[in-house]
Amino acid sequence: MSSSVEKPTNNEQEKQKVGFVSLGCPKALVDSERILTQLRLDGYDIVPDYDGADVVVVNTCGFIDSAKQESMDAIHEAMQENGKVIVTGCMGKGVDADAIKAAEPGVLSVSGPADYSQVVNAVHEVVPVAEHDPFTDLVPPQGIKLTPRHYAYLKISEGCNHRCTFCIIPAMRGDLVSRPIGDVVEEAKKLVESGVQELLVISQDTSAYGVDTKYKLDFVDGQAIETRMLDLCQELGKLGVWVRLHYVYPYPHVDKVIPLMAEGKILPYLDIPFQHASPRLLKLMKRPGNQEKTLDRIKAWRQICPELVIRSTFIVGFPGETEEDFQMLLDWLEEAQLDRVGCFKYSPVDGATANDLPDHVPEEIKEERWQRFMETQQAISAQRLQQKVGQQLEVLIDAVDEDGAIGRCYADAPEIDGKVYLDGFTDTFAGDALLVTITGADEYDLWAEPVYEDEI
Repeated sequence: MSSSVEKPTNNEQEKQKVGFVSLGCPKALVDSERILTQLRLDGYDIVPDYDGADVVVVNTCGFIDSAKQESMDAIHEAMQENGKVIVTGCMGKGVDADAIKAAEPGVLSVSGPADYSQVVNAVHEVVPVAEHDPFTDLVPPQGIKLTPRHYAYLKISEGCNHRCTFCIIPAMRGDLVSRPIGDVVEEAKKLVESGVQELLVISQDTSAYGVDTKYKLDFVDGQAIETRMLDLCQELGKLGVWVRLHYVYPYPHVDKVIPLMAEGKILPYLDIPFQHASPRLLKLMKRPGNQEKTLDRIKAWRQICPELVIRSTFIVGFPGETEEDFQMLLDWLEEAQLDRVGCFKYSPVDGATANDLPDHVPEEIKEERWQRFMETQQAISAQRLQQKVGQQLEVLIDAVDEDGAIGRCYADAPEIDGKVYLDGFTDTFAGDALLVTITGADEYDLWAEPVYEDEI
């Protein structure tokens, strides 16, 4: 009598494996999360190395030349180490896509940002997946996340209606397309239910949320709500977690959000990319906003919410910037007293219209202005952080090791702002929320000690 071998079930078959390299900003990270979620739903395993992968996806960044070079290096490494590579992201369109194909002709597919279906279809074509059972191949309701469990990015729109001369994002990602407010709030709820304690709201222009839909009504918990920044903040403020706003432009309607911060509904934190203070330079940049009115608006915001923290980014050495323009920027910084600031030396980007402007600033002058800018802002930041010494603040713990715990307070976004160090304190875990007393500060970071129950 002959023996037979039972055919393995689908779940016993070895799954196809996808490696993933995610580069660039939080918005690109969310794109990666969505692609990974769909691949997991389709039955693929995600692996952390080239050797174990049947195919590798590289999500590129094309914002500035150094980011493009990092992306090209990542593509080359993936080709060398694995050989089956699919490329997507901000370098996946136009001349950048052509450059990728010329440098790495063996790349299997090249697609632009947020083109989830083309990436997933390309993976299916290269490594078809066996049938899988969605009831056993479980994906968490919030999807696959690349951030720690206690915080997550919440992308509310794609694209941008501005045409800043130094930027090519509209060429890569198109005009503003806002997500329905019901979908955004539903995603936020799933994240909170999964254990997320901090929602970082991101887009290209958070203040413009809903403009493209003419603030179309959508339903949240059976109630008709407008697709608008204020309404979104009100709904997210009901979830009982930290809500942090990024990429906000200082439009007048932002004034209406500040009372929510004063009431503790959302974090008193605004990330506003001012970029410069000289009206002449702002006009050359095609940036919205009048800086004198912006100063008045900042003062008014702080009267309503004294705890408000403002972070921003600036560009020095933009074409045509004079010493007078730059001094105006330093004077504006002194008056604005911003809490967190990043500064970039202007760098030409292929396709940006600013490249065609006259009077480009020599590199040595860019460097000298950048140094002066950073010295000015470091003194301001140090003074503002020193004011927090002695205060009791809630801290969200990001990491714990043998030296102590590292966390962030409401003034600190992950990756870009400072940290709060609890030296020698290890009786906690990542994701814990602690009340601490601030004991020290420097130009970037704070030091603290936990507050125990008998001290409250």
